[in-house]
Amino acid sequence: MARNPTLTYDRGTLILHPPPRGKDWLDFATWDDRIEKFRVPAIEYRALKDAIATSDPRLIDQAKAYNTLELFQGLEMTPYPHQQEALAAWQQAQKQGVVVLPTAAGKTYLAQMAIQATQRSTLIVVPTLDLMHQWYAHLEAAFPNTEVGLLGGGSRDRTPLLVATYNSAAIQAENLGNLYGLMVFDECHHLPSDFNRVIAEGAIAPYRLGLTATPDRSDGRHEDLAQLIGPEIYRKSPEELSGLALAQHKIIQIQVKLSTQERQDYEKLIHLRNQFLQKNKIYLGSLQGWQNFVRESARSKSGRRAMLAHRKAKSIAFGTEGKLRVLIDLLAQHDQQQTLIFTDDNATVYQISQNFLIPAITHQTPVKERHDILQRFRSGEYPRIVASRVLNEGVDVPAASVAIVLSGTGSAREYIQRLGRILRKGEGPNKLALLYEVIAEDTSEEGTSRRRRQTQKISQPPTSVSPLYPQGIQKAPRAADNRNNSPPTAIPAEEGKELGSNNDQP
Repeated sequence: MARNPTLTYDRGTLILHPPPRGKDWLDFATWDDRIEKFRVPAIEYRALKDAIATSDPRLIDQAKAYNTLELFQGLEMTPYPHQQEALAAWQQAQKQGVVVLPTAAGKTYLAQMAIQATQRSTLIVVPTLDLMHQWYAHLEAAFPNTEVGLLGGGSRDRTPLLVATYNSAAIQAENLGNLYGLMVFDECHHLPSDFNRVIAEGAIAPYRLGLTATPDRSDGRHEDLAQLIGPEIYRKSPEELSGLALAQHKIIQIQVKLSTQERQDYEKLIHLRNQFLQKNKIYLGSLQGWQNFVRESARSKSGRRAMLAHRKAKSIAFGTEGKLRVLIDLLAQHDQQQTLIFTDDNATVYQISQNFLIPAITHQTPVKERHDILQRFRSGEYPRIVASRVLNEGVDVPAASVAIVLSGTGSAREYIQRLGRILRKGEGPNKLALLYEVIAEDTSEEGTSRRRRQTQKISQPPTSVSPLYPQGIQKAPRAADNRNNSPPTAIPAEEGKELGSNNDQP
């Protein structure tokens, strides 16, 4: 008597044996000589079952190990229209797809709605430990009758609702792949990397939801999200939600002048760098140009001098005394408001922290200390925090209404995420969020600012200069960053970062 075709899960893949009737399933299968059976990528589980269902109803599914849940909601809120629309779009797309919403637009509650609508064991994947604990606290309140667990930071739970970091989920992908029917990828632009994508590729989950404010990656791999999660099904910009789900906001650009000595030093350093770039025919207008500069700078003394000059010039623009004077004025003006101060480098963070007695958070800050600082900021005990990039993503600070960006990269993602830190409405219905972008005039920072705003086509152009700083409109003759027929340049990503993510694009 012929055996029924059976589907089993094996460490991130599916084994199909014996072969079912029909031929549609052959589009997904590959013969494995080692076991003399057909293998199918786990990510094809749903499509494979749909293909076999029409030709051979005898299929026995032993691959599925996820459960149907009976979820009781302990936390219910009236959803915003955009959350209802996004959920409807996701359901219409057969519960697969990516939703693009600005930071503070309620992506976590949207995911709660999706979990409730799906009623399957669910894996939520997040980029940081801070976010992991935020999700855990929310799900504990949202579904009090269902066990919530953690994977990452020393925890190795296996629960119906599991929150994991990308790193931990990728390491455990072969063991997790058939345990969850719904996968939620928070900040899903992290997923397409070589290391993280195995989470989606090795999972059978038929239902998938991606959440992000900024899906685009400079390496183009954001296009892989359609295969890993599903197509983009819904998008709203900060401007579309301003005054509705988000606080009204205003972006103000302040330009400060370098001192005479800073200007002389800056131009001398830029000239030295550009001589090397011209000689080696390197253009810093792209990620590839920056990679070429890094490679060539390591091959000679002149290259190392050029890279050192580049870094020193950048530090002059980032840390000019003029920015600190503006910071003093802004802090005085907003002394009654919760304020976040962002810089691109740790040295400036610690300088501001020491000079102004403001708590600092960098990647060097221990997790417990960072948590304590953020808790005191939320409670109002600390009215200000200064940070580098660690607060760009996944930090819930609804009380913050002012952000001061003293320096940053050309990444639109970084810009939007920093804006998102202050867009939560909070308790007051008339909150106005202010983002001050302070840049050094006639330096490469002007181009960097332009790129980060243009990449995402941010619809609200920044006010050219704050009315508090009329000197900012006194434009000096433009400093020549590219004199002596040097090639056009643009300051690239900060050295030491992992190249290839959109956070790091020049």
